[in-house]
Amino acid sequence: MGYTIAQKLIASHLVSGEMKAGAEIGLRIDQTLTQDATGTMAYLEFEAMGVPRVKTELSVAYIDHNTLQTGFENADDHRYIQSVCKKHGLYFSRPGNGICHQVHLERFGIPGKTLIGSDSHTPTGGGIGMLAFGAGGLDVAVAMGGGTYYITYPKMVRVNLTGALKPWVAAKDIILEVLRRLSVKGGVGKIIEYGGEGVKTLTVPERATITNMGAELGASTSVFPSDDITRAFMKAQGREADWVELSADADAVYDEIVEIDLTALEPLAACPHSPDAVKKVSEIGEIKVDQCCIGSCTNSSLADMLKVAAILKGRTVHPDVSLSIAPGSKQVYNMLAECGALADIIAAGARVLECACGPCIGMGQSPNSHGISLRTFNRNFEGRSGTADGQVYLVSPETAAVSAITGVFTDPRKMGEAPVIAMPEKFLINDNMILPPVSVEEMDTVEIVRGPNIKPFPATAPLKETIEADVMLKVEDNITTDHIMPAGAKILPLRSNIPAISEHCFVRCDPAFPGRCKAAGSGIVVGGANYGQGSSREHAALAPLYLGIKAVIVKSFARIHVANLINAGILPLTFKNEADYDRISLGDKLVLPHVRERIQKGEPVVLENISTGETLELNADFSERQVAMLLAGGLLDYTREMNK
Repeated sequence: MGYTIAQKLIASHLVSGEMKAGAEIGLRIDQTLTQDATGTMAYLEFEAMGVPRVKTELSVAYIDHNTLQTGFENADDHRYIQSVCKKHGLYFSRPGNGICHQVHLERFGIPGKTLIGSDSHTPTGGGIGMLAFGAGGLDVAVAMGGGTYYITYPKMVRVNLTGALKPWVAAKDIILEVLRRLSVKGGVGKIIEYGGEGVKTLTVPERATITNMGAELGASTSVFPSDDITRAFMKAQGREADWVELSADADAVYDEIVEIDLTALEPLAACPHSPDAVKKVSEIGEIKVDQCCIGSCTNSSLADMLKVAAILKGRTVHPDVSLSIAPGSKQVYNMLAECGALADIIAAGARVLECACGPCIGMGQSPNSHGISLRTFNRNFEGRSGTADGQVYLVSPETAAVSAITGVFTDPRKMGEAPVIAMPEKFLINDNMILPPVSVEEMDTVEIVRGPNIKPFPATAPLKETIEADVMLKVEDNITTDHIMPAGAKILPLRSNIPAISEHCFVRCDPAFPGRCKAAGSGIVVGGANYGQGSSREHAALAPLYLGIKAVIVKSFARIHVANLINAGILPLTFKNEADYDRISLGDKLVLPHVRERIQKGEPVVLENISTGETLELNADFSERQVAMLLAGGLLDYTREMNK
C-alpha cells in the first residue's frame, strides 16, 4: 500500500510513535516561525528552557500583527523579539516586511520540510508541499530547543480536483466550497490533501490560499503536491535549488475522498459569523456594502493584488464604500509600485495599508455600526473586526474589488471580461528587511531588551489529587479563541503581560468572568462542541491559568487549543455522554475526586456535582506523555523535569 504526500512527510520526520489512527506521534521539526502577537511569550518560554541557540534548520520571527503602535507596548515587544533573535540564532523579519505566511512562502519555505508556527494559519506552507502545522507558542519554543513536536496521527482526506476554474471564480471559492461541505468541524483530526488534474491549473499563490483557510476546517494541516508549478514559483524566487518533487503514490489509500469539479464552481461568500456559512454570491443579492478589505495571509499575493488593480483601473470606489488594500509583503508592494499597478489602486480611491495583518486581526479598519464588510480574510467570527455588530462576509479579491466599485454585493461575473494575470518569471528579491543573527562567538555580546510590559510566565503547579471548584462559566458550541481571549488594537499589546490581558478573558461571553475567578481563586469552565476553534493563541489557555481555572469540561475540543491547555497544566476533559452538558449549570460546585490517580491509571474521571447530587463520568483521553505533563503542571515543568 502506497503513501499519501502527508504520510511520506510524516514517515521521513517520525521520531516516535506508530503511523496508525489515534496514536500519538512525535515529529522532527525543520523550521519554525512566530509572529509578534504570540512570539513574545514563545521567546520568554524559550529563554526559560535555558537553551543558548536554536537547534532547528531555520527559525524566523516576523513582526506583522501588533504594528499599530499607540503606546510603548508593541514597540517594546518588537525590540525584545529582535534582541532574542540576534542572540539566540533566529532570523528577524522587521515590521513592514510583510505577513509571516506570505513572506515565508516567498523566501524560506521548502517542499518536503516540516514547519510549525505560533499562528494557526501556518499550514499556508502546504501550498508548496510542506508539512506545516499551527501550534501554541510553547510547542514552538520546545521545537526551537531541539524538542519533538507531538500530534495525534490524523486521518487522510483527499480532495480530488477536476476541471478548471471559470473566469471570475477564484481559489478562495474552492476552499469556501470545501468549508460549505465539511464545516468548521469537518477537518478535525484530519490532513486535507489536494490532488487530481485540477491541481495543475492552480498557481502556488492559489494553492496557498486554499491551505491557509484549511485551518478553518479544524484540520491538522493541508498539503498540495510539489510539482513543476511549485518549481517554477521557487525558480522565480531564486530558490530553485530548494525544490524537490512530491506526490502521492498511485496506490495511496485515503480515509475519505471529496470530489470537486472546478468547472462547476461559482463565486461564493461565507456569511456572518462563520467561515462555513457559505452561500453563492448570486443568491445573497445586491445588498448595500459599507466596507471592503483586501489582503491578509489568505489573499495578499502579487497575483491577487494585480487582479484587483486591473479591476480598479480607470474606475472609482463607490462613495459609500471604504476600500482598504494591504499587500502581503514588501516584495508584493515593490512589484506593484514598479509595474504601475499601485498607481491604479491609489487612483481608484483605495486606502493602501502597510504590509501587515491589520484589519484581519482587528488592528484597525473596524467597520461602522452594523456595517456590511466584505473581506478577503479567513475568519469572520462575531466581533473580530472590532465592531461588535459588524456583518463580515469572506469573499475573493475579485468579488471584493467589484463590489467596492458598484457599492453593492456584486457577482463579479457581471463585470464582463475577467483580468488574466500570469505568474512572473522572476520576482523582485530584496531581503534587506530580514536581519540575520550574530555568530555563536558573538552571542554573549548581545543584551536582551525587556520593556516594562513584559511579565513572566504564569505560575504553574502539579496536578492535585482532587479538584474541587465552582463552574465559573458555561458556554455553547463553537466557542473560538476570539471568545476566550479577544484580539484587537486594545488587547493585542498585552500579549506579553498575562496579568493585564487576563482582565479581558471571556468578556465577550460574560464581562464578569475575570472578577468572578479572582474572587473564587479557582474554577472550572464548561463548554460545548469544538471548543477553542480558531487561532493558535496560547493566551486562551494562559489567561484562564492565571485566573485559577483548573479544568475545562466540554463536548469536544479543537486540536491546537486542547494542546495549549495541556501545555499550561489545565486539565481538559470531555463528557462521556454529551447530554450531561445539560446537567451542569453556572455556579455549580464540582468535585473531581482522585483525578490525579485516575488519569495516571487511564481510568475515566468521575465528576460529582455537589449542587445537584449527581455523578457523571468524563473521558480523559491522554497519551503517556500528556499525562506526565499534566501531573508535572504543564509542558515547561515537564521539560525542566526531563532535563534534570
